[in-house]
Amino acid sequence: GLVIDGRTLAYALEPTLEDKFIALAKRCRSVLCCRSTPLQKSMVVKLVRDKLKAMTLAIGDGANDVSMIQVADVGVGISGQEGMQAVMASDFAIPRFRHLEKLLLVHGHWCYSRLANMVLYFFYKNAMFVALLFWYQFYCGFSGSSMVDQWYLIFFNLLFSSLPQLITGVLDKDVPAEVLIAVPQLYKSGQ
Repeated sequence: GLVIDGRTLAYALEPTLEDKFIALAKRCRSVLCCRSTPLQKSMVVKLVRDKLKAMTLAIGDGANDVSMIQVADVGVGISGQEGMQAVMASDFAIPRFRHLEKLLLVHGHWCYSRLANMVLYFFYKNAMFVALLFWYQFYCGFSGSSMVDQWYLIFFNLLFSSLPQLITGVLDKDVPAEVLIAVPQLYKSGQ
């Protein structure tokens, strides 16, 4: 592990030492930056995101964590005694730190699964609609006439673009939450 304080971090974040700091941090299983300023927190997150091309997650519970949460790809705010500034700036909000495991392992896995299915569904829906329009053009002699009334198009998109997301978002849970918590390796298969 690497434990670095705010004063030392100021030197490590200088442009000439950034690469050495990242190389050292990559060799550690955990890196702890203590007594650092909000600007330093955001600079560390930005450095990791830009140099390692990694997706970053920032977790904070107060106003001093807002800049770090905003720089990260995914920000999680914990509503705590310091106020709601971190929650207001975050992508996800949780009441206690102990809920982070469920947010990542359960809801993260379900989100990956739902997004993958929805991308495939929209590709199929749009491909079928365009194929139908293309096929219709052979029968009308490429005259440019409309195949269906505009109201049918509106109802088609309303029916096939909104209802599947609602149903999928509410009902689609490929693996129960208890199994996802018990076997955290399932999160990686979703990616």
